Amino acid sequence: MMKNNGKIFAVAPMMDWTDRHCRYFHRLMSKRSLLYTEMVGAAALVRGNAIWNLDHDASEHPVALQLGGADPDELGDATRMGIEAGFDEINLNAGCPSDRVRKGCFGAVLMCHPELTRRCLEAMIKASDGVEVTVKCRIGVDDQDPEHALPVFLEAVANAGVRRVAIHARKAWLAGLSPKQNRTVPPLDHGLVIAMKSHFPQMRICLNGGIADLSAAERILDTGIDGVMLGRAAYRVPCDILGGVDRRIFGMDTVVRRNEVALEMLGYIEREAARGTKINQITRHMVGLYSGCRGAKAWRQAISDGKRMASEGTSYLSQVIGSLSETEPGTIPVV
Repeated sequence: MMKNNGKIFAVAPMMDWTDRHCRYFHRLMSKRSLLYTEMVGAAALVRGNAIWNLDHDASEHPVALQLGGADPDELGDATRMGIEAGFDEINLNAGCPSDRVRKGCFGAVLMCHPELTRRCLEAMIKASDGVEVTVKCRIGVDDQDPEHALPVFLEAVANAGVRRVAIHARKAWLAGLSPKQNRTVPPLDHGLVIAMKSHFPQMRICLNGGIADLSAAERILDTGIDGVMLGRAAYRVPCDILGGVDRRIFGMDTVVRRNEVALEMLGYIEREAARGTKINQITRHMVGLYSGCRGAKAWRQAISDGKRMASEGTSYLSQVIGSLSETEPGTIPVV
């Protein structure tokens, strides 16, 4: 029986990872997880006409568009484009620490400018036609005191009309750490994020950062937080994570089999190849499908053999899938 607990399980937006092919793949394993695009620059949409960033398959829903930017008018226009494209949510990135966002004064930089963030969000909400606008942020930036900076920022967000945020429970260090280091070096403070729920009871808060598996996700949800967001774990061992979400988090009577997911993806690859998509743009997301299973090494080698796939197409992968055992463990155990 499906749980009607109102909880949220999301796969974090990740640059170079959560493109439309990745999202299609992830949706085969979980019907209830909320999926996100990579961050899309509002300027690229509005001034650069990069509308290909809005491409998505109907099967991806519920799917959110994450926007990056700091110009209210531009973000409003980009939101309108996202709504017209059919996204279920528009999210403002206020947590990315990359060089590009630092130079453009958006991403995590917005946490230093809560009033600008409020104006940006007001413009997005005005343009959203009732579709939910959300925020993803950090607990603070550089030398900010998170216990002060985070509630001040959330107050501005709430005043704009936002009712849901995802908080990566680490600071963003804009000077001295690379984006990769920013995902692991600043210490986690799950407790601070969880405490924000009592400060902002009207706001739905999702916790992101350092959640390695579904057991950890369940423990966090048991604290009363509204949702969890997983990034690298969901990407690297997708079936271990996403294959169990609908059953363990939402109580659905579902069993996910890796071989069935792989075979479904072969059909997708063939359709996309006919449209001119390079096969490796899809298969790169599938490397971790059999992680932990007998035959995982053979799968990784096969899925990464671009030369052979270019010459033999999906028939080569089909043969490999047929050799992998459903019981080792093709059926995802519920633990």
